[in-house]
Amino acid sequence: MAEKRFRALVTGGAGFIGAHLVEALVADRNQVTVIDNLSSGKLSNLDNVKDRIDFIRGDIRERELLEKAARGCRYIFHLAAVVSVTATVTDPVGSARVNELGTLEVLEAARKCEIRRVILSSSSAVYGDDPRLPKQEQMPPRPKSPYAVQKLVNEHYAALYNDLYGVETVCLRYFNVYGPRQDPSSPYSGVISIFMKQAADKKPPVIYGDGGQTRDFVFVTDVVRANLLAAGAPSAAGDILNIGTGKSISITELWNLVAGIAGVGLKPEYQPPRSGDIRHSVADIGRAARSVGYRPEVDLASGLAETYKWCLQQQ
Repeated sequence: MAEKRFRALVTGGAGFIGAHLVEALVADRNQVTVIDNLSSGKLSNLDNVKDRIDFIRGDIRERELLEKAARGCRYIFHLAAVVSVTATVTDPVGSARVNELGTLEVLEAARKCEIRRVILSSSSAVYGDDPRLPKQEQMPPRPKSPYAVQKLVNEHYAALYNDLYGVETVCLRYFNVYGPRQDPSSPYSGVISIFMKQAADKKPPVIYGDGGQTRDFVFVTDVVRANLLAAGAPSAAGDILNIGTGKSISITELWNLVAGIAGVGLKPEYQPPRSGDIRHSVADIGRAARSVGYRPEVDLASGLAETYKWCLQQQ
């Protein structure tokens, strides 16, 4: 970002993506406040910067606490959420209280505290099973889970606050984010973190379906950079942007890459496909390039190697 030394609030800043973002903000000598209830985030994710940030253990639905955290900030990076699709299917009402009403509380705090811009984390899940590729922001949404609906509702609220109240917003639709600190022990983890753990343990992975389904995997530092670019681009207010790489790989090919990095010759076990699994997904990142100058910098092989190195350090 061209603009330096501001105060920012990061909701969900102890999570996988949030902690990387906090580190980048601190590295640029900005003042950072983190609010996180630690339901899925970990304080250990912030070990490298814990003495240089203000950490608040709390929930984004606690209005007074949130407004206190936001006061004096120029930007809010909103990452706090129930991030498990499965959890939202199991508890659509409870997850909506966090993902929808919690986001509305963040936007309202931004309005009351005169925040310049809110950068919201959305998801490629809003596209659902639309077979057209690549995924473009102007496609009609076809959400297939409560999680996807909740992210779409957030985008509508963001547009409303941008247009009605003058609170600048940018929504970033993440594709499949991966990298160090993604917890492989969670049943809701991304496939890469699970593959990494299996490779390190020399155990064959399970692939659901025939392995021919494809995904666009984006390294976490590219997602962080997208957030910073979205904060600093004057003309991006009101935008919804895909954040991926514009390239896809099949799940079987992905395992072959991971196995090669790990030096294991294990063959995956194939099980029946999971209901609702989308066959193919890849981002069109042209709008993000034009709007904020986003271009991914980490290729998949390099990102996988870095992630595997981190995974071995956790053994």
